[in-house]
Amino acid sequence: MMEKVIKQSDAKQSNMKFMKRWIYVFLGIIIMMCLGTVYSWSVFRIPIEKLFDIGSTQSGLPYMVSLVFYAFFMFVTGKFLDKYSPRIIISIGALLVALGWILSAYAPNIYVLTITYGIIIGAGMGIAYGAPMTVVAKWFPEKKGLVVGLVLVGFGLSPLITAPLARNLIENYGITKAFLILGISFGIIIPVLSYPFKYPSDLESESIETPSSIRNHINDTNTAKMIKSKNFKGLYFNFIIGTMIGLMLIGMTSNVGVELIKLSPKTVALLISVFAIFNGIGRPIFGIITDKLSFKKAMLISYGLIIIAALLMLMAREGSLVIFGISFSIFWFNLGGWLAIAPTSTMAMYGTKHYSQNYGVVFTAYGIGAIIGVLASGLLMDILQNYHSIFYLVIGLCVLGIKISATHVASGKLKS
Repeated sequence: MMEKVIKQSDAKQSNMKFMKRWIYVFLGIIIMMCLGTVYSWSVFRIPIEKLFDIGSTQSGLPYMVSLVFYAFFMFVTGKFLDKYSPRIIISIGALLVALGWILSAYAPNIYVLTITYGIIIGAGMGIAYGAPMTVVAKWFPEKKGLVVGLVLVGFGLSPLITAPLARNLIENYGITKAFLILGISFGIIIPVLSYPFKYPSDLESESIETPSSIRNHINDTNTAKMIKSKNFKGLYFNFIIGTMIGLMLIGMTSNVGVELIKLSPKTVALLISVFAIFNGIGRPIFGIITDKLSFKKAMLISYGLIIIAALLMLMAREGSLVIFGISFSIFWFNLGGWLAIAPTSTMAMYGTKHYSQNYGVVFTAYGIGAIIGVLASGLLMDILQNYHSIFYLVIGLCVLGIKISATHVASGKLKS
């Protein structure tokens, strides 16, 4: 009788432990929402252009550099995620993010802003970004894909909250004070939310390990071998193209809405909140497509959707609210999709043992996509003064991506 009571008590404690681990997912989503404010840059872009009297190329610099340093520091930090407390890593990243926003409030020109918003905030994002995902993956060995996807949804959905919030702050307090308020807020919110984060102990890991979470490591490939494979080249160049398209269009969303479609900044900010939903749901949907169909089909579906959206925008005229809404929902949806296709493909092709370092390398394609995409779109706008040139570029990139996919992707897996 006593033994039965003890077993029931142990089972109850185990169930409570299982329930408590969901707090890491919930807190991770909120932290990612704070970090994902970078996707609301288009709301800041026009006020920045007016403040510093600059063009599209220069106003894209802080956004571009932020994404580059985000990708680079995510790669660097991947080596340290298992060595240090996730609480410490997230807090360090959060302090840099907060410092960057605060210093941006005092930037006298676009070049200083590129350092404060681009380098400092980008570095902080890259440091903090990987820790919540690593924590939830360790606490949920039986459902890594689900919980990591849920946490990433927070990053994609961030503009749903931060875009209208930023717009209100700019209208009520001005661009510089908006930076200051956001910086102070993030400097308090993220470290507080990171406090409970910890990896499970060996005993806790044993108690939550299930047969379904035991993986076969026969196909595990280290980073050096991954880079030498043809698989890597196909995935890497497709990821550059996919993120290049998504990042440059996300960065120009507000400009296109206000200057081409002639919508009010407030209307565009509200639409960006809707686009953020599509960015968020793009991750789990394309994750499912990649799992259920193939890498190749997921890539081709993405390129096909983007071409349709770009063609629609070539037909858009002043007041084409519906076309703008549909097209940019598709653009944002597909950026979220590529942020699911890439990690899912990396894990499937190269295994889980070296996944953190492997995906850190693959993710550098995100930074390259940011540099090329933002610079190319800014230069086209400054030279041609025509948004249609951007959409022709997007269609051309999709055709190139389809060709790479047809050449390097076969039978659902990238050629080895």
